[in-house]
Amino acid sequence: MNALFVAFRKDLLLQWRGRTQMVAIFAFGAAALLLFSFAIGPDSSALRQHAAGFLWLGLLLASTLSLAESFEREMEEQALEGLLLLPASTRALYYGKALANWAQLALLGMALVPVMVVLYDAGTLRLLSLLAVIVLGTAGLSAPGTLYAAMTSQTRARQTLLPLLLFPLVVPVLLAAVAWGSWVAAHAHGIDPALSLNYGTYVSPVSQAGLSAVKTNLRDMSRPLEVLAFGWIPLRWLYKLLATAALGVGLYGGVLLSRRSTIGLSLVFYAAILAVWPYQPDRFIWVVLPWLALTWAAGALEIWRRWQRARIPIALFAALVSGGYLVYEIRGFGGRWWDTEQRATSANFAELLPVVQNLPDSAVLATDDEALVWLYSRRLSVPFYLESYRGRESIRPTPAEHRAYLERMGVTNVLLGSSTSPSAIELRGLIGAYPSLFTPIYRWPDGRWLFAVNRGQ
Repeated sequence: MNALFVAFRKDLLLQWRGRTQMVAIFAFGAAALLLFSFAIGPDSSALRQHAAGFLWLGLLLASTLSLAESFEREMEEQALEGLLLLPASTRALYYGKALANWAQLALLGMALVPVMVVLYDAGTLRLLSLLAVIVLGTAGLSAPGTLYAAMTSQTRARQTLLPLLLFPLVVPVLLAAVAWGSWVAAHAHGIDPALSLNYGTYVSPVSQAGLSAVKTNLRDMSRPLEVLAFGWIPLRWLYKLLATAALGVGLYGGVLLSRRSTIGLSLVFYAAILAVWPYQPDRFIWVVLPWLALTWAAGALEIWRRWQRARIPIALFAALVSGGYLVYEIRGFGGRWWDTEQRATSANFAELLPVVQNLPDSAVLATDDEALVWLYSRRLSVPFYLESYRGRESIRPTPAEHRAYLERMGVTNVLLGSSTSPSAIELRGLIGAYPSLFTPIYRWPDGRWLFAVNRGQ
């Protein structure tokens, strides 16, 4: 870690001393944006639509110059051979230079944003979200770019080879950055503030909840894995002991993978997102379950390889974990858990659809299952339940705020899926404040309701 920091500091110092070169690279990127704007013409709407794509094209072209220059000084007087003779791993030298290049490319992208705003009339952008996209996107450019810059640094045609090798590899990163940036430019400003928590960018929940969720989320993050492997253990103290040991093996494997593979770093970044998210993180752990299994296996195998005395305990522990997961799978197959939720959802909408489909095609429904209602009925749907955060505290809207939201969304009907849900509490508050706002249309036996919204009441 100390070698990585030294390499990072060395490259930052070299970049600072060669800052005149950085100015020239910035001028090149700005000139590219200017030429791209000429290709579109004076149509301001078309300029705004293509602003994000052209920003990334300009940054991509400028990055080839920046990455190629990052190894120029190491080529002088065989300085690279001297670096390789130092008592430090080549991995630390690579990571140090990659981090320095990341910082340089991120600053270059941020410097090009004002140029884009002026040339493409993109002053309505959510700049904070765009800057976050730039930071993440330039990380995807820096990692392979530094590797290929090192590979081509000793060739005569390095200025030609680097773009040929780099561009095909970074196409997925570029597409993701352009798509996200274009969406932010075109739609983010149109999201209703009441929906920003669930339908906005990552900035919205973090700006509301801050870091208040970290303490609770860190405790909950390993819970799905504990349930998978040790859910059959009735003794609480034994359950916690084994879960803690399993977590230790997994963390050890995560450290190993972070040093040898991008999988480990990706999991660290994913865990950081879940840690600050103001929701229980266990629902998102299932997405990376194969990677987590790989991480745990890497930790167990390394313990087996390095410590002979630990071989029997780690083998027994691995058998216990595998056996516990097998028990969980047998229970799941025996109880047809995969089919239970599907059948419940289908049965629910089999009752709702005949009533909902009788509504006009222009109806706008506010409900808890807005995505499924739209999928099944093709009626425009928006969330009914609203919440925001002030730190860790969940804040519900007042009846006046909720009514204003329904009016902004043009809601014509409210579909209440459960009489005991949080939405039912908010609906009762609305009915209490505005008795004439809703007219019951249909009531199901289990307490579900369909209401019509009386506008102007």
